Amino acid sequence: MVSIPVRRRGIASPIHEPPRPPHRRLTRGRLLQWIADFAGGLAMLSIAWVIGLWLSGGGITILSETGGIATSLGRLSGLISADLLLLQVLLMARIPGVEAAFGPDRLARQHRWLGFASFNLMLVHIVAITIGYAQVAGINFFAQIWDFLINYAGMLLAGAATIALIAVVSSSMRAARRKMRYESWHLIHLYAYVGVGLALPHQLWTGRDFLNSTAATIFWWSFWGAAAGAIVGFRLLLPIWRSLRYNLRVVAVIPEIPGVFSVIIQGRNLDRLKVRAGQFCQWRFLAGVGWSRTHPFSLSAPMAGNRLRITVAQVGDGTRGMTKLRPGTRVLFEGPYGAMTADRRRHRDVLLIGAGVGITPLRALAQELLTTVDSPNITVLQRVSGPRLLLHRAEFADMSRTGQLRWIPLIGHRGARTWLPAGVPTPLPSDAANYDAYLCGPADWMRQVRRDLRAAGMPNSSIHAEDFAL
Repeated sequence: MVSIPVRRRGIASPIHEPPRPPHRRLTRGRLLQWIADFAGGLAMLSIAWVIGLWLSGGGITILSETGGIATSLGRLSGLISADLLLLQVLLMARIPGVEAAFGPDRLARQHRWLGFASFNLMLVHIVAITIGYAQVAGINFFAQIWDFLINYAGMLLAGAATIALIAVVSSSMRAARRKMRYESWHLIHLYAYVGVGLALPHQLWTGRDFLNSTAATIFWWSFWGAAAGAIVGFRLLLPIWRSLRYNLRVVAVIPEIPGVFSVIIQGRNLDRLKVRAGQFCQWRFLAGVGWSRTHPFSLSAPMAGNRLRITVAQVGDGTRGMTKLRPGTRVLFEGPYGAMTADRRRHRDVLLIGAGVGITPLRALAQELLTTVDSPNITVLQRVSGPRLLLHRAEFADMSRTGQLRWIPLIGHRGARTWLPAGVPTPLPSDAANYDAYLCGPADWMRQVRRDLRAAGMPNSSIHAEDFAL
């Protein structure tokens, strides 16, 4: 069995990088906040620029013409829709600085919001432009659509792009998402890239607002180039380069509790990877039928030498197949991703609150926090429905012997409208405002934890969360 070392008093634990003093954490936090503010400002500036291009292209002057109101509305909605679509692509391009500044959960929420906004504006664009042109031609709505498809360059491709985006948006609705396997949802979601690519010819061939001035031409070609470059660079080339550089391979598969197992992975020169406790990677194991699928798993222990550990719950065909991984199996990966790291805390003392397999990144954080120079007091609240489901029980018990960590199992079925087992009083400290809290578990459960933390006086800025059900 592979051991993951734990710090005891007077004994240094091997970790992936030396402890950093508090002022370094604060400096990095300010830098990441600056990156987030700068990226948000650029996004707003791009929308303002698009509106300016519409105005300079006669967006208001055509209002008095036949069909002018509908045509002008269609042009503006189409321009903003294209801008939001490209922003949406950039959000999920895994740009390292942006990923670290926002965190994957926040990026995913913004990505979802921009996706629905862009899609709705695209529908407005289609309807309004069709009405405006139909009024000018003196024909009905459906005849104008047919005329677009037959006589306008790039419109058949635009129609295919619309169908692809409809499939993506439909699968992203919460009701549909809950009924789909992750693998099926992920495959359909890739159609968004197809939709973006198919929309480009229509915009360049028939969209006069895209090429009616030098400023417009430079803006749109630069924007498209940046989006395409980010996807190719950060989602394709960088993961391939890192996978070849670090040469990860499976060492062992270790059962933990019923339905949960750990995978030990070894590579070369992993100290250069800079993966932190609390982060995750997208893993691809080159064995069996499911080798083409990626799986997001967090580290369940800090890096030890050239070894990593992830802990996996069997929730689908892909994860069940991982129990049969053999030593030596090649591993490709994307990452590391995630902002739920120890250097995000604003206070010395820490609450780690996890449910089910969501305890895994918190277990890694606990071990890393035990090595920091400010010696925080750490309270781990582990929520499970039964004692047999206490994941990493022995490791938490071992860490608690240091006297610096307090481990509190919360065992039993949840009560109504609470994140705690029925009848269990709140274990939150009375001075919760002086702590940072890290949460990982199902989205509904974490909402209830957040509610109680805020009620106990903890500000949102001190609550760090990872939604593994996202």
